[in-house]
Amino acid sequence: MGLELHVRDLRLAYGLPGGGTLPVLEIDRLQVRAGTSVGITGPSGSGKTSLLHVLTGLERPQAGSVAWDGVDIAALSERARDRWRRRSVGIVFQEFHLFPGMSAIDNVLLPATFAHLRAPRPLRERGRMLLTRVGLEARAERSVATFSRGELQRVAIARAFLFSPPLVVADEPTASLDRGSGQMVVGLMLALCREGRSTLLAVSHDADMLGRVDQVFALTGGRLTPADPMALLS
Repeated sequence: MGLELHVRDLRLAYGLPGGGTLPVLEIDRLQVRAGTSVGITGPSGSGKTSLLHVLTGLERPQAGSVAWDGVDIAALSERARDRWRRRSVGIVFQEFHLFPGMSAIDNVLLPATFAHLRAPRPLRERGRMLLTRVGLEARAERSVATFSRGELQRVAIARAFLFSPPLVVADEPTASLDRGSGQMVVGLMLALCREGRSTLLAVSHDADMLGRVDQVFALTGGRLTPADPMALLS
């Protein structure tokens, strides 16, 4: 089951070399229902990646709360945030972060090897099932060095869903793909989130993705406002 998000009075600023601070995020209220999909768009430098970092505990804001199912991760220690993220979050990166010398299945199972010398059998079976779901079952044992960019992103999606995370976060997951591959990737992520009832947060400029999620927000000047994706992208 997905996680529900409640953000209150969030403030993030970065220090400047000559003194003073640069405000990055000023979000008074944000609520995301469990199991829904949310797109976040906005101009370059508007703070989209910083927002994902704060919402997943990679950065701690100077003020405010970021509560997932009642757990305020902004109040947790760095170690506790790391533990929460390992249990709760699957991440799909724009640049995949796969190991080219490893097979597709070994890349998918890599997160499991951090706690085990070898991934337990149930996880190995789930990894192969996920590669089947993304259409790569016939290439599971092949090195990802031979894969196209669209195939690499599908491997990365399978890896993100290995632990059936209640929260999936995607940072420009289709930005480096052609239109056809991008549409396939969007469909796969949304389908897997629906099947697992996961909450999805996706930063994107992709019209196809923004048109298919449940809700879209525009981030401008560090502030979030509800947005019509067609109006934004017309």
